[in-house]
Amino acid sequence: MKQNIVHVALVVRDYDEAITFFTEKLHFTLIEDIYQPEQDKRWVTVAPSGSDGTNLLLAKASNPAQEAFIGNQSGGRVFLFLSTDDLRRDHKEMSTQGIHFVREPKRNHTAP
Repeated sequence: MKQNIVHVALVVRDYDEAITFFTEKLHFTLIEDIYQPEQDKRWVTVAPSGSDGTNLLLAKASNPAQEAFIGNQSGGRVFLFLSTDDLRRDHKEMSTQGIHFVREPKRNHTAP
């Protein structure tokens, strides 16, 4: 059996606000933005530029209980880990875009 995780749902306040954040600040690619009239929702997926793996499904909160989880997807734990070919470059770019980092990048001493 071969399986893959294709989408990870991320609860957001507003579709367009989330698309702008991911595409303009993180330079992700907008994969799909399809209106679903039967549910009055949109199917919106984004992924890191050049990625062919798992992508994010931006799911607009539809009630107060879901809204409570915006920005706290994993109860205060790290939610996602982004792999990059140049950490310093991307950290600098994201910082200039107003992305807040809890701490500066640090080389993992166990990595080659």
